[in-house]
Amino acid sequence: MCGIVGLFLKNDELRDQLGAMLTDMLVTMSDRGPDSAGIAIYGAEGDGLKVTVQSGTPDKCFAGLDKELGAALGQSVRMKVMDTHAVLTVPDGEGKNAVDFLEKKGLCVMGIGEAMEIYKEVGLPKDVAARFGIRNMAGSHGIGHTRMATESAVTTLGAHPFSTAEDQCLVHNGSLSNHNQMRRVLARKGFTPKTENDTEVAACYISSRIAEGANLGEALEGTLEDLDGFFTFVMGTKNGFGVVRDPIACKPAVMAEADDYIAFASEYRAFADLPGIENARVWEPEPATVYFWER
Repeated sequence: MCGIVGLFLKNDELRDQLGAMLTDMLVTMSDRGPDSAGIAIYGAEGDGLKVTVQSGTPDKCFAGLDKELGAALGQSVRMKVMDTHAVLTVPDGEGKNAVDFLEKKGLCVMGIGEAMEIYKEVGLPKDVAARFGIRNMAGSHGIGHTRMATESAVTTLGAHPFSTAEDQCLVHNGSLSNHNQMRRVLARKGFTPKTENDTEVAACYISSRIAEGANLGEALEGTLEDLDGFFTFVMGTKNGFGVVRDPIACKPAVMAEADDYIAFASEYRAFADLPGIENARVWEPEPATVYFWER
């Protein structure tokens, strides 16, 4: 079943409210998927790349991690700890080296990017959001997901969003029938999914298309040709926000555009508390049609 939300702000004066608005939207979708939840926030860019990692034993694994990583890279590293996640800011150009080091230590890399931070865990959206303080986070746009597991186990790594390239992440409602075949195709291109979740396959596919030179809209259009099944995808990039549904479009979806924002949700009730929603243009996204916006 699952529930998806997304919010792309056109008015920068609302940036401080992004986390609060996304949290309220996602909590409203809790009954569509109580197993696990996650949110990607595109916030302020700093000096360097932000690497978000997760650990089941954060007290042990995060103690002194910034100093260890800094010593390995030979450069200064900053760290922000949020419950089971930590965001390490490393110098530009050191992303791959940082990821290699962190994975060798047994940490799970949630995502990497100049603007993106990803927080996800097993549990209800209200609990996951509270653990990470999502309500107090600021940014330009973000996407979220609450999951009802069907094709893989209920785990942190099985939760959405999935990130498979810098500042790119995806949430998905539906199921893909050719994801095993697509795994082999993507592996030959250097995009190998790490989990059993078919959503990560879709994220790898879109990232591979963008790496080949497609823009976000073109990459989403490619899913209509190459991915079989029923799906609604919501994709975030550093500067963009995109939506596409399969040609049958059996999964529920609704969008709203107001002067200050563009919003997506699995159901209209997620929009109820958005400012100015009474004056927004609200519509159901058409099947096999790509919608995307970039800053």
